[in-house]
Amino acid sequence: MLTALAGLVAGALSMAAGEYVSVSSQADTEQADLSRERGELATQPVAEHKELAAIYEGRGLTPSLAAEVATKLMVHDALGTHARDELGITEFSLARPLQAALASAASFAAGAALPLLVVLLLPLTAVVPATIGASLVLLAALGALAARLGGARPARGALRVTFWGAVAMGVTALIGRLFGTVV
Repeated sequence: MLTALAGLVAGALSMAAGEYVSVSSQADTEQADLSRERGELATQPVAEHKELAAIYEGRGLTPSLAAEVATKLMVHDALGTHARDELGITEFSLARPLQAALASAASFAAGAALPLLVVLLLPLTAVVPATIGASLVLLAALGALAARLGGARPARGALRVTFWGAVAMGVTALIGRLFGTVV
């Protein structure tokens, strides 16, 4: 039991660390983009105004209205406007490494709970097929739920997640067999 719990904790920590590193890299890129934009606004305000106006023209505004909107928004919050409309960075979409790491760890632990229960409750002879089955059922349920929450067809989400989960399990088992670690 302690081995299974240790595996769950190790897996959750591994997922959290990977997510933290990945999202931290994204946050670094965002900060570099904002810093570069801040410098351009300070040294090339006319060019930055034209760039913003061109974005608004591309969205359907007339040239004169686009220039007026760019002027008003730059007076209000030049960096925020360029971050949003040029770089696609908003307060809502800003990378948050710690939040992503915690969500990843929690998701891993929640997803591992059912297979872990199967391992702990069933006799050793039934563990492998029952764990595979329980994992596939859980993947299908989570895929359907995610699709439904996103407004997509649940069956399609369930099939996609279950298929790729089964592929990942199969490849993992094959590699284990090749290295003699399958029990």
